[in-house]
Amino acid sequence: MKKGLLIISLVSFLSVLFLNGCVPSKQVEEERVISADRLMKRLEANRRKVKSFTGTGTIYINSPDIDAKSNFQVEIKKPDSVKVSFYGPFGIDLASALITPQNFQFFDIINNNLYRGKLKSDAMKSILKINISFDDLMDMLTCSINLTDKLRREPDKYETTGDYYQLTYFDSSAARTSLFMIRKDDLGVSEYNQKDSKGKNLVSTQYSNFRKIDESSIPYIINLNDELHGQKIKIEYRSVELNTESGSLKLSVPNDAKIIDW
Repeated sequence: MKKGLLIISLVSFLSVLFLNGCVPSKQVEEERVISADRLMKRLEANRRKVKSFTGTGTIYINSPDIDAKSNFQVEIKKPDSVKVSFYGPFGIDLASALITPQNFQFFDIINNNLYRGKLKSDAMKSILKINISFDDLMDMLTCSINLTDKLRREPDKYETTGDYYQLTYFDSSAARTSLFMIRKDDLGVSEYNQKDSKGKNLVSTQYSNFRKIDESSIPYIINLNDELHGQKIKIEYRSVELNTESGSLKLSVPNDAKIIDW
């Protein structure tokens, strides 16, 4: 009888240990699921940590005006300056552009022509051959998404699927839906889609090949499919540096360059 009680007690003791051992993993899983409000604030805080961005790699552009590939270097000083330099085979300088929300300069190195003017709505399309706003260009090149307008608004739908958070926002005034897929482990945005009221894709962007730089998760591959304007842009970074000290961004233009005011 005593032997039987001893066995039952031992089994009960082991059962308690086993059950207790299972509890922490459940708690850890629950801790990974954070509120939508806190998630958006952390994403925006991570974006604002990046004050300057320097990257080199390859850009592919397919649009109604151009189908091309080029090596490039981008230098960005937030909040208002983007410098992009394009290179051909064997590192030959092709062109460089300096863009701010108000003005642009585009230096055609091959023909020694400097184009400059106000950053009107069609300037980016005419010079860089892509239909994109200054803010969207800066966000795309720095692998980030501006979430400022969503900080005071709850998502219309908030789900967790596997290793991702999924947030959906409906904009009735623009008849659009925005969807964000965010990695749970490092809060990297892996996908951003905009759809019309009928569910048709307008713009979709995928981010992949993430690397940790100064506690920020940076995707080294960005694929943008802009069905609204019939253009595709792919960026493959080879190197990225964040928050390095540098002076103001300038173009190096020879004195004999022909200046063309846009």
